Amino acid sequence: MNRLPDLFPAARRAIWLLCLLAALSLAASAQQSHAPYQWRSIGPYGGDARAFASVPGEPQHLYLGDTSNWIFESLDGGATWNRLSRIDGEIGDLIIDNIIVDSSDRQTLFAGAFRSYATDGGLYVSHDGGRTWKVVEPLKDQSVRSLAQAPSDPSIIVAGTLEGVFRSHDRGQTWQRISPPSDDPLSREIHEVESLAIDPRNPDIIYAGTWHLPWKTKDGGAHWRSIKQGVIDDSDVFSIILDPERPTIVYASACSGIYKSENGGDLFHKIQGIPSTARRTRVLMQDTRHREVVYAGTTEGLYRSRDGGREWLRITGADVIINDIWLDTEHEGHILLATDRSGVLASTDGGQTFAQSNEGFSARKVEALVADVRDPLRILAGVVNDKSYGGVFLTQDAGITWTQISDGLAGRDVFTLAQAKDGTILAGTSHGIFALETGDSFSNPHWVMRSSIVNQGTRIVEENVNGRRVSRFENITIPAREMSSRVAGFDLSGELWAVATTEGIFTSKDQGTTWQGGLALGSGEYHTVASHRGELLAARRTGVVFSKDGGLSWTPVRLPSKVKDIRKIAFSKEGELWVGAGDGVYFSRDFSTKNGGENWFWLEKVPVRDVGDLAFDDKTGRMLVSSRSSQVLYSVDPATLTFTGTPTGFRLFLARAVGGVRFAASLQDGVLTEAELSHHRIKAAPLTAEKVFPAKTPADGSEPVHPALPQR
Repeated sequence: MNRLPDLFPAARRAIWLLCLLAALSLAASAQQSHAPYQWRSIGPYGGDARAFASVPGEPQHLYLGDTSNWIFESLDGGATWNRLSRIDGEIGDLIIDNIIVDSSDRQTLFAGAFRSYATDGGLYVSHDGGRTWKVVEPLKDQSVRSLAQAPSDPSIIVAGTLEGVFRSHDRGQTWQRISPPSDDPLSREIHEVESLAIDPRNPDIIYAGTWHLPWKTKDGGAHWRSIKQGVIDDSDVFSIILDPERPTIVYASACSGIYKSENGGDLFHKIQGIPSTARRTRVLMQDTRHREVVYAGTTEGLYRSRDGGREWLRITGADVIINDIWLDTEHEGHILLATDRSGVLASTDGGQTFAQSNEGFSARKVEALVADVRDPLRILAGVVNDKSYGGVFLTQDAGITWTQISDGLAGRDVFTLAQAKDGTILAGTSHGIFALETGDSFSNPHWVMRSSIVNQGTRIVEENVNGRRVSRFENITIPAREMSSRVAGFDLSGELWAVATTEGIFTSKDQGTTWQGGLALGSGEYHTVASHRGELLAARRTGVVFSKDGGLSWTPVRLPSKVKDIRKIAFSKEGELWVGAGDGVYFSRDFSTKNGGENWFWLEKVPVRDVGDLAFDDKTGRMLVSSRSSQVLYSVDPATLTFTGTPTGFRLFLARAVGGVRFAASLQDGVLTEAELSHHRIKAAPLTAEKVFPAKTPADGSEPVHPALPQR
């Protein structure tokens, strides 16, 4: 029985209330205060966490940086998190790898950031507890890899960048470079400064770890010397820490291992005990109450030494990639880890056990989203890049809580999710198709592979008929094989299911038990598929094909030559065909009647390019248009070709509508939902759709006619 009619009113009220409360809680955030519509990330929680900072004198007041410009805040020692602000006020991909709370002014914060694929970044400062930020001009566009504040003189702050070491004597107001220029023959290697440490007693003694060995100055940067004795040559130094009671004891982590010096870096000894694999120790942390206890956060788990580094024991799984460590100075045994993929991990028993502590922290890359037609509170989100910590996440209360349901996926990325009319949910992964089996009331959800390809073929059979050898064709079933390609898009709207993959287009007549198909017109790499009243279409970047016989044969669609870089195809209710491409949205109303469409229009006034997704909203009868390079969600009326644009504050991957409430998948911030705080949107405007030249010009060679916009 379809429960949707009975559940819908209550469900909509629940979703609406959740969205409204979430948006109101963020209304004071400066980065979204201008937006007439407030959108909020509602999970799934977790993702890439990079750097902690605690407020001096308030050990349970923490800040956390992620990989997409965001600062999060916790007031309860990391049990829950609040999305506080973006350091640059824009949508971006800055990795916040260092945060300092000024020990002399709790409202002043510094955040160092960089981009993984470029040489830029910056140093940012906040004077209101992290709510608003501005760039520190002297270090603007520098890739800031390390920060340190002098324990004995908080006015001194040191920053390490790809260009060298910079120091401020006035709490960040002015800066000067204290490392020699890269062309200085005496010290040309003090650049790519990945780690810094300042002597707790003497602020002129500074250690700098570079991508090529460690360095030290005793006079505030006037002179530097290499402290590489005992360190394997060409070692990237990721972390340097000094014993607060005996600062001549120095620990340094590098790609070649962990080192310890007991004479201020004059001589290092490589610490034994951690297996020498491809592991990298990204962070070292000393327990200041038990100074012989040292933690090493590596790309293969957390290690602990209880004897100053002589022996080490791994206390997490090897799949944990650690970026930072926080030790609670108020509650012994309370440890937080900032990790790749799994967000924040917490232990309250000194590292014997760890559990995720991500409520409010969402940095997931969501590429798939589907709402259960039988229960609009139930939403599934597919994530990528998270391996065993990813797969699919399920909420049954519109995002209040989430559960990971990845059993059976074996760490595969999930690129698309879809639901058929009978309720079946399929996941398209990096290797094949999976169906969700839920048990009673989603009591035991798990995934089962549904990737069996069974094609029909023919063979020549020779027979002896009346003494003559006769050849004939015989239909055969080709032995089944498993689909191993990336699955990019489904259409499960009809009796014939279709899927676009990197090895072609496949269809199923038995609800996904078997699939038939392969290359279409000799090509694979299809990434979107759509059907309407028996017509099946699929697209790759360079073209669209259609089939009227259930995928047995394919014909190219006559697209205008202007259409380039096709991203998505979709039908609206009356059979209008929409194409999302690199330069915007294209539209045809006569696709069905003209066997491929003769009249195409470019909706030039919809100010969106690099279209990532199209989705028809049955409730409103409008087409949702989103771009991965934009934070605005557009909604177009197929009848009047007018549009509205809704600012979201996030970079969108795709958008879906559930009972009149819109949800979106973001590139870096999980699942988003909206709440209406005013009646104003981007001004609606009629689309004077510009006619695009038809693919076939008139026979006499004259310019093609631009007919009026076809009406229904």
